[in-house]
Amino acid sequence: MKLSIVLSTQPAQFNAVAFKGDLEANMAKIAGWGYDGVELAIRDPRLIDPEQIDAIARKYGLTVPAIGTGQAWGEEGLSFPDPDPKIRRAAIERVKSHIPVAARFDAVIIIGLLRGIVKPGVSQEQAMSWVIEALQECSDAAAPHGVRLALEPINRYETSLINNVADGLDLIERVAADNFGLLLDTFHMNIEDASIEDSIRAAGDRIFHFHVADSNRWYPGAGHIDFRSVLDALFATGYQGFVSGEFMPLPDADTAAQKAIRYLRGLKRDE
Repeated sequence: MKLSIVLSTQPAQFNAVAFKGDLEANMAKIAGWGYDGVELAIRDPRLIDPEQIDAIARKYGLTVPAIGTGQAWGEEGLSFPDPDPKIRRAAIERVKSHIPVAARFDAVIIIGLLRGIVKPGVSQEQAMSWVIEALQECSDAAAPHGVRLALEPINRYETSLINNVADGLDLIERVAADNFGLLLDTFHMNIEDASIEDSIRAAGDRIFHFHVADSNRWYPGAGHIDFRSVLDALFATGYQGFVSGEFMPLPDADTAAQKAIRYLRGLKRDE
């Protein structure tokens, strides 16, 4: 099992990004605890030096399996279904600007809350139409570079657009791009999916990335999710990607990261 954890390359308000600040110091700690990779949260690729990040990651033997884009929503308000066409276009162009970085690291581009919410004056149908058009354009742009996009179903309290795996699979059919799939997150699935394991089996090979956080969004092992059962179902699909920690930095980031990897490495999964 390859384990990674979310690391922000820039200051961020999102609480479930456990590590922010000194990039090299954080990578050194993460590697020292035994993680295999870092999932990079990047608000704007123009504000980072991919070569420097690559050099630091290689120095500590870390892979970059995925790039999170949610800070463009959280910090700047960019989203695919915004009623302002300039904001919609900026959201699409921001995703496309991640493609060279993702290609460099062979990383998946994550579409989380960048898919937005339904704003006043916009119908659910219109919002979904804009989301689908944006995902088609981004997937088409990414395909020649061998880059995949993964949309994360997110619970109803944060958005009404694509809440569960069934919604995600319907979206895959509508986007109709081979390089477009899903990122599944156990925290959101615990709220929205009747059975996490059944939903994983339904998603099958369209699972491009996987997030773990417990039922309370603390580190795995701090809530009531049966992670042995969940991970058995995940790997039974043939999934060979990373299991990436995205959880609250509680009681603090270092403790959460260490407890998470100790718990996950200690699980006795069915082989």
